[in-house]
Amino acid sequence: MSLLRTPLYDWHASHGARLVDFAGWEMPVQYSSIVPEHKAVRGACGLFDIAHMGRLRFTGPDAARFLDHLLTNDVSSLAVGQIRYSLVTNDTGGILDDVLVYRLPQSHMLVVNASNRLKIVDWIENHRSGFDVVIEDLTLSHFMLALQGPRALELLQPLVPVELSQIRYYHAVETTILSRPGLVSRTGYTGEDGVEVIVPAADALALWTTLFDQGTPIGLLPCGLGCRDTLRLEAAMPLYGHELNESIDPFSAGLAFAVKLEGREFPGRDILAARQHDPQRRKRVGLKLAGRRIAREGATVWIGIQKVGDITSGTFSPTLEQSLAMAYVDPGSAVEGTAVEVEIRGQRESATVVKLPFYRRPVTKC
Repeated sequence: MSLLRTPLYDWHASHGARLVDFAGWEMPVQYSSIVPEHKAVRGACGLFDIAHMGRLRFTGPDAARFLDHLLTNDVSSLAVGQIRYSLVTNDTGGILDDVLVYRLPQSHMLVVNASNRLKIVDWIENHRSGFDVVIEDLTLSHFMLALQGPRALELLQPLVPVELSQIRYYHAVETTILSRPGLVSRTGYTGEDGVEVIVPAADALALWTTLFDQGTPIGLLPCGLGCRDTLRLEAAMPLYGHELNESIDPFSAGLAFAVKLEGREFPGRDILAARQHDPQRRKRVGLKLAGRRIAREGATVWIGIQKVGDITSGTFSPTLEQSLAMAYVDPGSAVEGTAVEVEIRGQRESATVVKLPFYRRPVTKC
C-alpha cells in the first residue's frame, strides 16, 4: 500500500526534509537537524505540518450525547468554542486513543492520533447504534498545521481578523485566514504557546508559504516529527504507543483529570471506577539521568536487584541539556527524589524520580 501524503509533500521534499513513514503517512522527521528546530520553537517559532492527525466531525441532534457515551471526559458541558482533552477507552479501561474534542457552533470535532484514526473510526461505527449522529472524516479534505513558540501569535495575527490573544487556552474560533474559512485553536503539543490551524486542503500551501516567508526573519523554522517528540517529552505530554496503549489505564498514566465517572456511561467505566484508587497500580513518572546517555523505550528501571519499572520515552533535552525519560514504575518507587538506576545496553545509569513536567514555559500575560 502506498503512503499517504499531506498537501505539502512537494514543499517538504523541495526544502530538504528527510521524509519517513509515520503511521502510513510520508512525513518530515527533520529538515536541518532536531536541535535547531527544537530551539526555534522554544525561542521564537516553529511551523509543523500535522495534517496526518485525524479530524472527525460530528453533527446531528445526538452528537454531544454520542460523544459523552464514547469518551471519558464530559462533552455535554462544553461551551461553544471550548476544547477538552479526553480519552477513548476499551471495555477493560485500556486507552484506545487520547483525543481533543471541540465544541463548534454547528458541530463537534475530534482530533485523533494518525496511528489510531482507522481504529477509532471503526470503534465509533461499532458504538453509534441508537444515536442520531452524522460522522464525517475530514482528514484528507482538510489540512492542519501547528504554529508553536513565543512569537506564534504575533506571526499569525496579520492573517486573521480576530484578536488571537483573546482566544483562551484550549479554545477555538471559526474565522477567516488569508480571507479563506478556517479554524484557529489555542492548542499544541510542544509545551509552548501557539496555535493549531485547520483549513481546506486547497488552501494549505498558500497559508504555509505565507507563514514561512513572514516568519523566517523572526527566527521561524519548519519543524519535523523529531523535534515534536523532544518538545512534547520535555513538557511530559504522553505519546500514544509509548506512554499510552490499550493495556494502560488513565489513572496509571496520570490522566485522572480527563476521566469523569459520576453520572456517565462509557466503555470501561465500571472497571475504571474500581481501579481508580488501586494502590498497586504503576505510575507514570519522570526521571533525570545523571549522565548523558539516553534511556530508550523498553529500558528497565532498577533499585538494587529489584526491577521496579520500564522506560516509555527518553531523550537528551536540548532545553535543559540533560538526559530525561518517562517511565512506569511500581507505586513504592514513584516518590519524587527516589534514586533508581536505568539499564541501558547492559550498563546501569543513575537516575532520580522527578516531578513532571520537566519543562514549563515562562508565563506571560496575554
